[in-house]
Amino acid sequence: MSAADHEDSETAPGLRKIIHIDMDAFYASVEQRDDPSLRGLPVAVGGSSERGVVAAASYEARAFGVRSAMPSSRAARLCPHLVFRKPRFDVYRRVSQQIRAIFLEYTPDVEPLALDEAYLDVTQDSKGIGSATRIAELIRQRIRAETGLTASAGVSYNKFLAKLASDQNKPDGLCVIRPGEGAGFVAALPVRRFHGIGPRGAEKMARLGIETGADLRARDLAFLRDQFGAMGDYLYRAARGIDLRRVNANRPRKSLGGERTFDRDLSSGAALREALDTIIAIVWDRIERAQARGRTVTLKLKHSDFTALTRARSLPRAVDGRDEFARLSHTLLDEALPLPQPVRLMGLTLSALEGEERRQETSAQEAPPGGQLPLF
Repeated sequence: MSAADHEDSETAPGLRKIIHIDMDAFYASVEQRDDPSLRGLPVAVGGSSERGVVAAASYEARAFGVRSAMPSSRAARLCPHLVFRKPRFDVYRRVSQQIRAIFLEYTPDVEPLALDEAYLDVTQDSKGIGSATRIAELIRQRIRAETGLTASAGVSYNKFLAKLASDQNKPDGLCVIRPGEGAGFVAALPVRRFHGIGPRGAEKMARLGIETGADLRARDLAFLRDQFGAMGDYLYRAARGIDLRRVNANRPRKSLGGERTFDRDLSSGAALREALDTIIAIVWDRIERAQARGRTVTLKLKHSDFTALTRARSLPRAVDGRDEFARLSHTLLDEALPLPQPVRLMGLTLSALEGEERRQETSAQEAPPGGQLPLF
């Protein structure tokens, strides 16, 4: 069924009640909770060395422009008084399990996206409350009381809108998009707020006269496919507030990965190798946290014209640690060089996973067509 067939589906019967919960600056907030001397200070979780990477930043640090996946050296230049803390993933996992237990009291239909966020389908909630908004309020109250942390929530009738809503009133906020309001809500948003549209994508859209959801909706499907390839269908639906995906608590993960959209296109081998090192650090951390083992490493490069190139290498056994993962990743990049045009996005994926039992959708399935879970 085509995207055009669903243009009016937001008013169709059988709408779901979806909540997206997103913890506020999760890792950094845990550090500030556990060490009161850090409260009110700009905090970055990650390595402070020259090759370190910021895994998370407090809202005080974000005010200086510090962001996750940023090299620690750059973060320190932006915020000279930045306080670095080494990650404590065992602690973050324990807190995440506490929060997950709260979710499961209200619905078994919980789809985790990461340690700090999840979708909940409360169309038929376990407690018979009936109101998704009330359930979101109760969950946020419980999280604060039991963990000392704050969470933001988005409530709507599909996953795309619920995720947009959870970001609307951060931190410690709640936003509800009711049936019939989705298209209007999306129309007023800058396209940069859409999941999967990075700085370069937003720049290209601006050149095409597309800056808001309303501008995007004014373009037909053929135009969007011509300009953005496979992502055109996603953009067409998103501009109308349409998302037909179900919350799925049981889908096994098939891959682990991440990608980064650059502030400016990269063309030199040195710049691409440096960027790849940052992505390797972030993705391998995700692999270790998931305790995943896989045989296939895939590198994705998206050029400035949105065409994509992928390179993959499979082993007869699982990748043996971070060093081998990094070596394979760099080999794939070296084989692709020199590139015919600059690169706007780079991604890495580990797939052909062994013994993966965590009930979580793959990064590729959660992202728009052609994407992996963004690094920031």
